[in-house]
Amino acid sequence: MFNKIRLWKNQNNNSSTLRENIEKVKKLPVPEHVAIIMDGNGRWAKKRALPRIAGHHEGMKVVRKITKLANTLGIKTLTLYAFSTENWKRPKNEVDYLMKLPEEFLGTFLPELIEENVQVAMMGYKDQLPVHTLHAIEKAIDDTKDNDGLVLNFALNYGSRSEIIDATKKVLNDYKSGILNESDLNEEVFSSYLMTSEQKDPDLLIRTSGEIRLSNFMLWQLAYTEFWFTDVLWPDFREKHLIEAIEAFQNRQRRFGGI
Repeated sequence: MFNKIRLWKNQNNNSSTLRENIEKVKKLPVPEHVAIIMDGNGRWAKKRALPRIAGHHEGMKVVRKITKLANTLGIKTLTLYAFSTENWKRPKNEVDYLMKLPEEFLGTFLPELIEENVQVAMMGYKDQLPVHTLHAIEKAIDDTKDNDGLVLNFALNYGSRSEIIDATKKVLNDYKSGILNESDLNEEVFSSYLMTSEQKDPDLLIRTSGEIRLSNFMLWQLAYTEFWFTDVLWPDFREKHLIEAIEAFQNRQRRFGGI
């Protein structure tokens, strides 16, 4: 009984501390666009002698918590690197499970997203996705299209190098067709050909699991983004870690190449 009372007190204290930290962070400008490379699901499972898919399932629960907190903090866009164009090289059973996750996740979380005024979006190559995966994503996008709160943007079957090459091809086609003049091409115009044309570039990039690399993620868009790396594996990532990342962001001076 005493253990239950102690657990209840700890939960209340943690909730109180989180609320205080949220209010503290909201007093300063929060990043408008946060991008996260959710890394470490497989290692989390391996440490517990579990199959890798157990780590992905646990990671899905974290997405739910972090999305709700991002919305509470007033972040406008949360982009999550869910599946890269290189991830198809993984074992078939793992890929098959990852392709089922959007259906499972959105099937249970979609009513909550609608209630929270969250809009679901996706960037990536749709033509390679299984029908059931694409259907789940497109249903969520359609059901939340009128929401004007946080944009929850899934990078699914996404690779930045392919994105940049495809954008370059579109620029060349428009140049050949006379739609675009050479003198018109600048960074802003080129950005309009990317998958993120309707979003501003990320202000803050978070990568979990201790890896310090971009892994072919938003290479153009991250030119002046603030980076925050943590050794915490994604399934262990908590609200306090997002708060910590944002506090680090708020303590930096962004000069964009100036003084």
